[in-house]
Amino acid sequence: MSFILGKTEIFLVPCPIKYLTHLDCPGCGFQRSILALINGDFIASFSIYPPTLMFLISGLAGIGTTILKGNTDAKILKGLYLATGLIVMVNYLYKIFSHQLH
Repeated sequence: MSFILGKTEIFLVPCPIKYLTHLDCPGCGFQRSILALINGDFIASFSIYPPTLMFLISGLAGIGTTILKGNTDAKILKGLYLATGLIVMVNYLYKIFSHQLH
């Protein structure tokens, strides 16, 4: 299994924003973070892209709500989406400003 996971990096999609501007986008690192999570390296996953777990939780909640025909307008679901967006933006701002300081 680890042989297969080791080869998955060749399928990572390059970021067009980073390619064009040489700057990270708000989602840069998500794919590598998922691979680290699949390999069981939670610390590496978090250090690569901290919002990954929140993305997965809110995504699973949204998909589960849709499949179970639940209330897709629920305040909890909207709160998860808002929290995920805030975490992504805080992470992105931190990434931008920490790179400018170096």
